[in-house]
Amino acid sequence: MAVGDSIFPAMGPIPGVRLGSAMAGIKKPGRRDLVVIEVAPGARVSGTFTRNAFCAAPVHVARQHLAAGDAVRYLVINTGNANAGTGEIGMRDAHATCQALAELAEVSADQVLPFSTGVIGEPLPMERLLGGLPEALDQLDDCGDAWARAAEGILTTDTRTKGATRQVALKQGTVTLNGIAKGSGMIRPDMATMLGFVATDAAIESERLDALLREGVKRSFNSITVDSDTSTNDACMLIATGQGAALGDDDDERIFRQALDEVLVELAQAIIRDGEGATKFVTLNVSGALSVEEAREVAFTVAHSPLVKTALYASDANWGRILAAVGRARVEDFDVDRVTIDLGDVRLVENGGRAEGYSEDAGSAVMAREEITIAIDLGRGDAAARVWTSDLSHDYVSINADYRS
Repeated sequence: MAVGDSIFPAMGPIPGVRLGSAMAGIKKPGRRDLVVIEVAPGARVSGTFTRNAFCAAPVHVARQHLAAGDAVRYLVINTGNANAGTGEIGMRDAHATCQALAELAEVSADQVLPFSTGVIGEPLPMERLLGGLPEALDQLDDCGDAWARAAEGILTTDTRTKGATRQVALKQGTVTLNGIAKGSGMIRPDMATMLGFVATDAAIESERLDALLREGVKRSFNSITVDSDTSTNDACMLIATGQGAALGDDDDERIFRQALDEVLVELAQAIIRDGEGATKFVTLNVSGALSVEEAREVAFTVAHSPLVKTALYASDANWGRILAAVGRARVEDFDVDRVTIDLGDVRLVENGGRAEGYSEDAGSAVMAREEITIAIDLGRGDAAARVWTSDLSHDYVSINADYRS
């Protein structure tokens, strides 16, 4: 079950990036589950990672290799097994994966970044994973089909591939951005809460690239939640190959940042639309806060409420659940009389209670929609935040109850 139609976009090549995939049988035979991304010499790579204390072995190793300073040449991603909660064995296997790919590609192991997604707590089937690396390398290509195959090769409980692309004109020429992501459940922002890989041929220095990614993640992947669970394996990577136009002055940066944000937001929203068991795509707009942090606190309190989420699934205009969630958010000196809550174009709450003129029929009509906006004005400041979430359905329970079977 997923919200809205989805067609993987046509993608042009990114000079300096090639992708290959293989069916290694890591979880089950007959599906793509191993992806290699090759990065040309001279490219710059930036990353953000989960802050989960039990972060997976590949997260540890990718951070180490990224910090080592050697130019990244390859990324290797497996699905079907998270290599998380696996202790010393997991670290050994993550390093062994990098070493094996490095030997095949004739680079240093420090130039390989590993990523994994899937079931937590089980050792990687290394024989199958390593056996699939030659095929993935043989399949390396820069065409749009290679991006589509890679997007397929990183999925777990996702029902569809997720991709986004943009082209923008800078002063020195046109550059392209391509991005793929996976994510459906265990989605709660604390970095990125998924796996995402974005590449551009723009020439961008490292510090600028790091800042662009950090800021973009805040506005996209760190503004989504399906079930409030932060994964052990989250990572979002941004590759700039430098084989296209250089990012020059402030105007160039503004144009590029907008395109990057559009790619990241499109991928983030695709994760919500494909949330496990999701039937509703919900936008939460909180305004009138004293700070962005305060606005986000209110938005996520509502987004994480099981009672709100089940009412959304049932198309039940039980607006009291939204009011109660707003009221229990950690906000100091809340004046509830100044709060307004709107469901679509229907005013639910004002002056501390149900809005005058509200009708159950009007509220129910909005709740029946596939896409719903909830707007909350706290009436205490000028700060605002936006968060995207989904409903909570019977299918979500079934998917996660049966996940390992």
